[in-house]
Amino acid sequence: MPIARAWSVALLGIQGRLVEVEADIGGGMPGVKLVGLPDAGLREAKDRVRSAVRNSNQEWPSEKVTLGLSPANLPKLGSGYDLAIAVAVLAAAGRVPTTRLLGTVLLGELALDGRLREVRGVLPGLLAARNAGMKRAVVPAPSLFEGALVDGLEVRGAARLRDVVAWLHGENALNSPDPPDEVEPPRVPDLADVLGQPEARWALEVAAAGGHHLLLTGPPGVGKTMLAKRLPGLLPPLSVEESLEVTAVHSVHGSLSRTSPLISVPPFVAPHHSVSVAALIGGGVGLPGPGLISRAHRGVLLLDEACEFAADRLESLRTALEEGEVRLARSRGMVCYPARFQLVLATNPCPCAPPREVDCCCSAAARRRYLSRLSGPLLDRVDLRVRMRPITAMTTRQGDVPESTEVVRKRVLAARARAAERWATHGWRTNAEVPGPALRREFALPSNVTELLDRGLDRGLVTARGADRCLRLAWTLADLSEAARPDGDHVAAALEFRDRRAA
Repeated sequence: MPIARAWSVALLGIQGRLVEVEADIGGGMPGVKLVGLPDAGLREAKDRVRSAVRNSNQEWPSEKVTLGLSPANLPKLGSGYDLAIAVAVLAAAGRVPTTRLLGTVLLGELALDGRLREVRGVLPGLLAARNAGMKRAVVPAPSLFEGALVDGLEVRGAARLRDVVAWLHGENALNSPDPPDEVEPPRVPDLADVLGQPEARWALEVAAAGGHHLLLTGPPGVGKTMLAKRLPGLLPPLSVEESLEVTAVHSVHGSLSRTSPLISVPPFVAPHHSVSVAALIGGGVGLPGPGLISRAHRGVLLLDEACEFAADRLESLRTALEEGEVRLARSRGMVCYPARFQLVLATNPCPCAPPREVDCCCSAAARRRYLSRLSGPLLDRVDLRVRMRPITAMTTRQGDVPESTEVVRKRVLAARARAAERWATHGWRTNAEVPGPALRREFALPSNVTELLDRGLDRGLVTARGADRCLRLAWTLADLSEAARPDGDHVAAALEFRDRRAA
């Protein structure tokens, strides 16, 4: 009985695995049998593929067709296997040669008339194919802009199934991806636009230099949101590895831009407080898709009016804040998405939120109930907490001009460079990524430097997790002051930033 093979890719999160698509013809009544844990969308592929083959001037076998997708225990979702299935059937029927199928991955959905439609996750699929040693890939022509981002793999694009058939016969050449255009990075708001607030501006600089999480509390209109939106402008551009990782998440989500597909600047995500848990951390039927925290990977997640978010939304962030990833389990399996973002919380001090605190009409119980949305375990993961005060003048004194983003960014990049050089042998990029045991052992500070921190632990003013975060913050303050190691003043300043009264 004729058997032929083609290759495609299955995605689990942003990690891809090669799938061998086998087609066996004969041995029973005419029909199509698909095995290998397909989902509902993939089970419909047999009807789509049969129509596409017939409408591409090819003959569909009049015998039983058995299609196997291996590994058999790996869930297969979506319509991206259509092209591989069609080619495997045609190869098993002797309609196309198999020479070019060796080392080639086929991705794409087929329309009933044989057109190739784009699918999500082409970029991580191509990266997985390259890492598995494949040499070529054929994708839908509209997805070629993602193929241009992958080096070391020959990527070709086709508009219709008949083009792929002709290419397998050696009768034509498929489209090659155009080199990506040089795109100017998007303009970010300037820090010089923010009036006053020296403490909050300093906290923003520290957060950018070390990758720390930040809480801004204050009455409406003092500049909390303005400051948060200016944080991405202080961050360094993404490395090539980080860019591909972030772009892969957006490819799986289906939100890549055709004009500038490679995401080279830290993303900024600011959801509304009515967002659902599934939209925030990821979810969906079958294998879950990425949520907003994964789309903010290597960037900034702003929760404006944080105390208006439902408690379960806020609490769902705790594990991701600690581990830099989110693991989602559903009936079809578990996937892991990266989620190493900087969290910025902005909130009013009470429900009524008057411009002047003396005009507040909320009871003490109402204020406690409002701020209790930010639970102790969540706040324990926030390194910097700043209380912002109302602006008292709309003009600045002569010679007292606020620093621009460009000026502050130079200091941030210098501090990050010092941290990256220090942690390079361990693979950590920022102070916020350094695990607590390393700070307490290999890079332990003298007891006279941590005396104030030890006293806070003894009195219960700071938790063990909070002490580790204070040490990370102290290293960032030392980097900004160009000191070789933190001293007692840096530790004291880190403790002051974590003062609960600032919340």
